[in-house]
This record gives sequence, C-alpha cells and structure tokens, in this order.
Amino acid sequence: MRLDDLDRRIVALLCEDARFSYADIGAKVALSAPAVKRRVDRLRATGVIRGYTALVDPAALGWTTEAFVELYCTGRTTPAQIERATRRHPEVVGSYTVSGGADALVHLRAADISHLEEALERLRAEPFVTQTQSMIVLSRLVDRPASGPATS
Repeated sequence: MRLDDLDRRIVALLCEDARFSYADIGAKVALSAPAVKRRVDRLRATGVIRGYTALVDPAALGWTTEAFVELYCTGRTTPAQIERATRRHPEVVGSYTVSGGADALVHLRAADISHLEEALERLRAEPFVTQTQSMIVLSRLVDRPASGPATS
C-alpha cells in the first residue's frame, strides 16, 4: 500500500502516543476526526498498523542485561527453522536473517549475566547452531519506535 504524507503523519503521531484521539490527530494534520478514523481503519485493514501496545522499560521488569548474538548455522538451515527455534526462547526479543558471515542476529534480554548465559546455552543447543558470537549491550544510545525515518 502506498502511504501519502497524511498517512505518514498519522502513523508518526500514533507511534508517538497511540492514545491520541482521532480529534487530537485531526487537529495536528488538519482533518476531521471521522476522516482520521477512516484513514486509521484503512491503515489497519492493509496491515500498515499491526496493533497498539504499551512500551515498557525492560529494566522495570527486571530485564537489565541485553546482548546481540550472531548465529552461525549448518548449511541448509532455513529462516523458518531459525524463527521457530528463536520463538521458543522467552529471552529472545527479536531475530533477523542478515548478510555477512553470520546467518542470523538474535537480540536477547535477561535479568543478569547468569540468566543471559543460560539463555545462550539453550540457544547454542539448537541442533542447527554451529557457532555463536555475542555482544553485550553496555548502553542504549538510540531506541525509537518504528515510525519511519526521523524528520528532524
């Protein structure tokens, strides 16, 4: 689906605060509340907007340790196999196929280093994983929701 400038602005506002009312958004983009609702309904129906969620600080839930792990896999491992396996691990925040030497990149969150080590050992035990390389996050410098390219 092609997004016009108004759609992009509406999406950006919802990413800023999904609790904005249609009237609030309309005031910012010069549309009526019903016109905003129609656009949001269309954006949801076409899958541009996949849902609404609360953004919670992981540290507030006790998940203070993060790492990115490069997975190296056996020759015929498919993205679907990697996805199924990584979904089984509650510490996995995201998993991605990547270019370069590694086959996949996995983002993990854990309560502490000991918990991270346990999660890594379980991930390494997947039958197709031949090697991993881990990078522990020291600090988050930029952490923004997916609302498109920054405009400022």
